[in-house]
Order: sequence, then C-alpha cells, then structure tokens
Amino acid sequence: MLNSMSAMLRKMILYAALIAACTCVSAQQKVAITAHRGVWQSKEANGAQNSIAAIKKAQDLGLWGSEFDLHLTSDNQVLVHHDRSHEGVDIQTHPLEAFSAFRLQDGKPIPTLAEYLDQGKLGKTVLVVEIKSQYSPEREDILVDKTIAELQKRGLFIPERCIFISFSLHVCQTLVTKAPGFTNQFLSGNISPAELKQMGINGIDYNLKVFRAHPEWVKEAHDLGMSVNAWTVNKEEDIREMIDLGVDCITTNEPELTRSILGQRELRK
Repeated sequence: MLNSMSAMLRKMILYAALIAACTCVSAQQKVAITAHRGVWQSKEANGAQNSIAAIKKAQDLGLWGSEFDLHLTSDNQVLVHHDRSHEGVDIQTHPLEAFSAFRLQDGKPIPTLAEYLDQGKLGKTVLVVEIKSQYSPEREDILVDKTIAELQKRGLFIPERCIFISFSLHVCQTLVTKAPGFTNQFLSGNISPAELKQMGINGIDYNLKVFRAHPEWVKEAHDLGMSVNAWTVNKEEDIREMIDLGVDCITTNEPELTRSILGQRELRK
C-alpha cells in the first residue's frame, strides 16, 4: 500500500513538473521578435536597411514583426527611410524626384511606402510602422493620414497586420483618434506608462537602457493593459535580460540569434 502511494506521489510530482515546464516554455514563446528595419544584414538585403529585400527576408524567416521608418517629402510623398536626409539631401524639403537616382546598398531605389507595402502585404509578418518626427505637427498629421490611406488600400489597416510607433508624442496622440484599437507605442522613453495611459496611448517601446533604469515600468505597463517592446536589443546578454524582465517584444538587428536564445532558455536553466 505504501509503495503504491509512493509511486502515485512520484507520478503526481513528475506530472506537475512537466506542466510547469510546458507553461514556462509557452511563456517564453510569447516573446515576439521584430526585425529592426527588416533583416538588413542578410545576404539578400546586402546591408540595405528599410529595403524591400529586408522585409521580404523577415517574412521568409516567419518573424512576428518587421519595423520600418517613414518620412514625408516636400511634395507630400512618403518614403521608407530612417534618417531625415539621404546623402545630404533633406527629405522633408525636397520632392520625391530628388531621390529617384539614389540607390540603397542592394542596388535598389529608396522605396516609397506604396512600393514597400506591396511586399509588406504578403505573408503574416506584422508591419511595425514608425512614423518619424517631422518639422511641424501639421506635417506629422499629413504623414499619419497618408500612411493610413496606403495601409487601407491594401487591406492592411487592421490591428492584426500593423502597429504604430513614434518618438513624436503628437503622432501618438493623433493615432489615438485616427487608429483606435491599434497598438500605439511611444518611443522616447521619458514618460511613465501611467502618464501615457491617461493620454490614451496603449504601449511603450523603450530603449533597453530605459528599462534598466526603470524596470518597474514593465509591470506597471502590463498592469495597465499596455504592450511593452524593447529596442534595439542585439547582444546575447541584453536579449536574455529583456526576456527575463518580461517584455512582450524585442526589436533587434539579430533576429535569428534572438530566436535561438528563446528556444534554448530551458536548456540553459
């Protein structure tokens, strides 16, 4: 009788351990990976950030998200480009045609948002749309409207297919009314989750150094029902740190390394 009860107890302990392990693995798998400016370090993209080849590689890898940056030209066309200028030519003070002769490192032209989204609509990778700060709130409003219009044309203006991020508080506040129900994350890192929540902004996307200084903001945001992303997390020790902190998503230039670490964490422990 005692042996039977002992055997049953051992089985119950083993079962509980298996459930705990499965729960832990499931929790780790929920950490999403976003490719920073696409998988631009790949052979296919040849170092071309924000290129069509870079987002295609993110899609081919089956990554959760791929981030890209938007600026507005002087004739109100939307370019996919990180910096305010390209080879010294300011985007906001020059028309689209001024950039037609430029080539990225993969030999392709700088894509317009329309061209980029023609690739972005393929597959299931979420489009992480960074609307860059412009020279005036009025210009930012135009950029928001143009961006939403292009997403709508391709059936991408749904919360499952795109989220919005910005360093501009004005942009984030504008999106509260123009994109209700969408993930809307502030980037600057200088406002607490509680303050953003009061403005209607439902997410934070902060540099990993901000989370080191304010680790309590992760729980605060989650308690308020807000999403939490960390950028730009490339080193192995930083990736592990952000996972342990409990962020929802990691934006990285090393998506395959991040994926590998997520898959190996149980073995490491």
